[in-house]
Amino acid sequence: MPNSKNNRKEQEKNRKGKLSEKASSFHGKIPTVAPSDLRRPKTLPDLFSERTISVLPDARPKLTKLLLNVTIQGSLGAVQVVLSPENTVGDLITAAVRQYSKEGRRPVLPSTDASLLDLHYSQFSLESLERGEKLMALGSRNFFLCTKKAASKDGENPTVVLQRSGEGYKERNNTLAQIHEFLVKIKM
Repeated sequence: MPNSKNNRKEQEKNRKGKLSEKASSFHGKIPTVAPSDLRRPKTLPDLFSERTISVLPDARPKLTKLLLNVTIQGSLGAVQVVLSPENTVGDLITAAVRQYSKEGRRPVLPSTDASLLDLHYSQFSLESLERGEKLMALGSRNFFLCTKKAASKDGENPTVVLQRSGEGYKERNNTLAQIHEFLVKIKM
């Protein structure tokens, strides 16, 4: 009469047998399967052979558009602009300012005149890029746009060409003037 112990022993024997088969394949002993048992689909490997030969001779596809990221000074994120590689830095500045204004970003630019702005590789780069240089020759797709610096009359410190204006700026100036007057009175 079969009981649960006998039944369990038979299952363990079967499991051990299956495990040994699996372990042999794991340890590098591949179970032999007749190659006739494997059915291979019928394929045409040379279907596109003429096409691949014509593409091979150093003909890389030409770039038609570039996605460029331009971070504008004071803005939180980069403006994305799509331009042709033949366009120049001046075209990129104009397109970035137009896109920035179109999106209604803050802070609002005092002027949309591209001649008052300079394009740099990063905010830490001191040299601005030449306006006539082609985008393909730049080697980067991330740029920083800031106000152009002009030498002061003294030749000492450069000053920003764009002047800030607005009520908030006037209030801040009044507050600073009041603080200055207070400090002058204390020193006396």
